[in-house]
Amino acid sequence: MALPRQRMTQDEYLAFERGSDSRHEYFNGETYAMSGASGRHNMIVASLIGLLYAQLRQRPCRIFPSDMRVKTPAPLLYTYPDITVTCGEPPRYEDVSIDTLLNPSLIVEVLSPSTEHYDRGMKFECYRSIPSLREYLLVAQDRIHVEHYLRQNTQWVLTDPGGPDSELALPSIECSLLLSDIYEQVSFDNPQEGSQ
Repeated sequence: MALPRQRMTQDEYLAFERGSDSRHEYFNGETYAMSGASGRHNMIVASLIGLLYAQLRQRPCRIFPSDMRVKTPAPLLYTYPDITVTCGEPPRYEDVSIDTLLNPSLIVEVLSPSTEHYDRGMKFECYRSIPSLREYLLVAQDRIHVEHYLRQNTQWVLTDPGGPDSELALPSIECSLLLSDIYEQVSFDNPQEGSQ
């Protein structure tokens, strides 16, 4: 996250955000401008959306890219995950604007140097307060590596599916992903591609 922009109420933030050309997170009264993503980051996100859509398209599930805002109850956070999936129940929104999702089943964040600490720490703490959330994926963009967190009762269990030939099961949405498919056409030779 960048330095705070200014303090706002929730209503002020939503009015500001809905009229803004850029995206901002809101955390406990403060807004934060969000930076853009690298080419490698966008390729990984596009692959994941395509792979998930192919498995979910005939089922009562919805996949949302990073323009869908998600609200966490406590600590209060409005944020834009890289990928959000709802499954099993219709999407629930905060209000009639239909731009703030309340009931994700799966959230995916593709890690970058500027956000990795936040995605693993405070952001995941906020995500864990969402009752519907069952799985959280952290996807590296500098190497083939995925961390999978699965809610089991009150605990979050971490699994590491392993190398590029490994398969990752996502039980909350009844899907599976090959790591080699997630990273298809992604090159690690150019460090500039994954610098954000």
